[in-house]
Amino acid sequence: MGYQGCIIAESLRDTSVLAYMEITETNVYPVTERNETPWLDQWTMYTVSVAAKHADSVAERVAAALETEHTGSWYADFKNDTHHYVIFSERVFKLDRTNKADRDKMNDYASSLGLPEHQMLRYSGT
Repeated sequence: MGYQGCIIAESLRDTSVLAYMEITETNVYPVTERNETPWLDQWTMYTVSVAAKHADSVAERVAAALETEHTGSWYADFKNDTHHYVIFSERVFKLDRTNKADRDKMNDYASSLGLPEHQMLRYSGT
């Protein structure tokens, strides 16, 4: 079972990482105040598909490719029915989607980086 997720092109300092996943959709959005990225005019949002057998290595590659000047602003993620990868520039979380403690630990880390509260992942129990 593969993974689906999103990556914002402007969050990457090395876009060659995109070659390790399939881009299934591209959308461009103007930056708003809620995005909390005033140094940008737009976000280019890629919906991506990642093969299950490559998910660990792709997650590590994405972590290495994320720009670090605005560390608290960026993460990428992809998930399937059972697991959710949440990727920061210095850490990768592989969450069991049924485990609230996993999600809380990741959110604590995200908060310590300054990720905006409205971008935190909420526990859905699935």
